[in-house]
Amino acid sequence: MNSSLALSSTTFIYALASIFYIGSFAFKKENLAKIGFIVLVIGFLDNTLGIILRWIESYQMGYGHAPFANMYESLVFFSWTVAILYIFVELKYKEYIIGVFATPLVFLAIAYASLSPDISSKISPLIPALKSNWLIAHVITCFLGYAGFAVAFGFSIMYFVKPKNSDSTSIFAKLPSLDLIDEITYQMVVFGFLFLTIGIITGAVWANSAWGTYWSWDPKETWSLITWIVYAVFMHLRMMRGWQGKNLAWVSIIGFMAVMFTYFGVNFLLSGLHSYG
Repeated sequence: MNSSLALSSTTFIYALASIFYIGSFAFKKENLAKIGFIVLVIGFLDNTLGIILRWIESYQMGYGHAPFANMYESLVFFSWTVAILYIFVELKYKEYIIGVFATPLVFLAIAYASLSPDISSKISPLIPALKSNWLIAHVITCFLGYAGFAVAFGFSIMYFVKPKNSDSTSIFAKLPSLDLIDEITYQMVVFGFLFLTIGIITGAVWANSAWGTYWSWDPKETWSLITWIVYAVFMHLRMMRGWQGKNLAWVSIIGFMAVMFTYFGVNFLLSGLHSYG
């Protein structure tokens, strides 16, 4: 098996997991969500295998770098980080139904990488500035941060569709309590904020070694800072102002929109040192 085959199969496995979770949600069958979780774990293991194989293949081709060098590889790794973080959340809280808001994000990221004609899956050599051990530390921490924000985004959406009346016959009534949704959203934002902070710091150190400056106001650096500020505001409002509920959920949603622009918008709309090829 090569990495392309492993990652292609991962796409369809994640799609199947999403179908089981959505089916569980639509038909109020918890057993379907449990099957979906098993399928998700299989997809995660296949995703892991694909990343490892791609890493080995880069060495076999003489390039020898971690598979984080282009948009395809970053999306594959983003799917991996969201999947492992969601698996942890489900194991901790035993709320199977919430996968309907997380697994589609995992699937859509890797499906976009695998199926978009605009994204090349070709393994390419690194440009000189990227040939650094800081690549692994910077990318892993940033994407763990993005994963935390992605899961928080899913829970924020959940807050708006959960009926306040626990006796409601709506399919959304099976979702966790509003208090639990609020708490998990906060925990995921804290997780994401810490890793994004580390990612920005490692990126600054790497930039200084590569370009001789810690900060150059490159579009991606600027939008990373904007994203960091949005989530810093989120934490301030929660810890210092006692905000909860829908108002804080809106801040989480706005923050994730900033994450998406930092990730995609900068790459496709703005040119800079961080644009993926």
